[in-house]
Amino acid sequence: MHSKMKDNTILHVDQNAFYASVEMLKNPSLRKVPCAVAGDPVNRHGIVLAKNQQAKDAGVKTGEALWEARQKCPDLVFVPPDYPSYLYYSRLARELYHEYTDRVEAFGIDECWLDLEGCPEEDGTVIAEILRERMKKEFGLTVSVGVSWNKIYAKLGSDLKKPDAVTVITQGNYQQVVYPLPVDKLLYVGRATYRKLRRIGVRTIAELVALGPDFLRELFGVVGLSLYAFAAGLDTSEVEKAGRAVPIKSVGNSITTRHDLYTAEDIKAVTYMLSESVASRLRDAGMAARTVQISMRDYQLNNFERQAPLDLPTQLCSEIAPAAFSLIMQNFKEGQWIRSLGVRACKLVDASKLKQVSFLPDEKRRAAVLRLEDTMDTLRSRYGGLSVRRGISLVDSSLTGHDIKSENVIHPIGFFGP
Repeated sequence: MHSKMKDNTILHVDQNAFYASVEMLKNPSLRKVPCAVAGDPVNRHGIVLAKNQQAKDAGVKTGEALWEARQKCPDLVFVPPDYPSYLYYSRLARELYHEYTDRVEAFGIDECWLDLEGCPEEDGTVIAEILRERMKKEFGLTVSVGVSWNKIYAKLGSDLKKPDAVTVITQGNYQQVVYPLPVDKLLYVGRATYRKLRRIGVRTIAELVALGPDFLRELFGVVGLSLYAFAAGLDTSEVEKAGRAVPIKSVGNSITTRHDLYTAEDIKAVTYMLSESVASRLRDAGMAARTVQISMRDYQLNNFERQAPLDLPTQLCSEIAPAAFSLIMQNFKEGQWIRSLGVRACKLVDASKLKQVSFLPDEKRRAAVLRLEDTMDTLRSRYGGLSVRRGISLVDSSLTGHDIKSENVIHPIGFFGP
């Protein structure tokens, strides 16, 4: 029994189909047709960011390429994203949540955890219903709310019933509600973890819990202990107060290219474009990466990821890009056409705490490169992301003519990395 935790003081509020819902608020005619918020359909790097219920009923999925969505739903209407509007409604929602507690932790633009313990009204079920009704009445948006005694189960609850619903998971019903669920419904169980669990016959959360913490630690290392705690309802992580900085665990960018990549030259050009953005984001955050990770999806929609340690912690494109390109080419097979590509910097450390020996020739060279890349950042921020480009990016502008840093929205990273 999870004795010290109160049953229903943690809420997870998820704004349903948020981007699409905001677009339908702006243009009510979209309610009558299948629609999806997406990038420019002409440039195939766009993906479906959100869709309304009609599009969902037609089989359209968030994250899939536009051409895939169009095949499933020929009448699908694409709407370009309007991030200022999304940020506006996100801010309105958080202001509403703050009327009930100062413990509000964002999980992306459209999701938040709330902790009501110690507040005048601690009954999460009551507050959840109030928030659900107020969001509809005051903003015209629906939310799904999960109520529980821990963040993981609260998030599970908000996912179980959509749209416009409240789900309560208590210490009295969690084994009936949570345990029968497919194991990949558990937050932070990604594709690789799911495949590994399936290989040993684990399909439900109950079967994961039954393995026990010791076996899971043998299978996954220390991450296995976290998996067990999350599945068994033992998570004790706190809801952070708004404004508290959340440590960045990784920084990455990916793209679905306008045409498939099958030459080393094209792959290298796109890798450098992505790495440029990743390195710039690292410098913005004052972090350096110890590991680089690449992800690829081929024309048959097979996905895989690989990672490798970097020689030194770095925030330089000139070091991240060659490492990423080498990793890609080690795993690239002749005749394989790459449809989407990603580069991610992982195992981050505070760049200000790195020990540097300035009189060593290699350190002098790295310091000079850092000054150069910092200067490029300044020029791009002033004159636009494409104002300064590497020669390699001029190979094919249809592949590399994207301001990746400004075009991509950063989403939260799970406990287990990317």
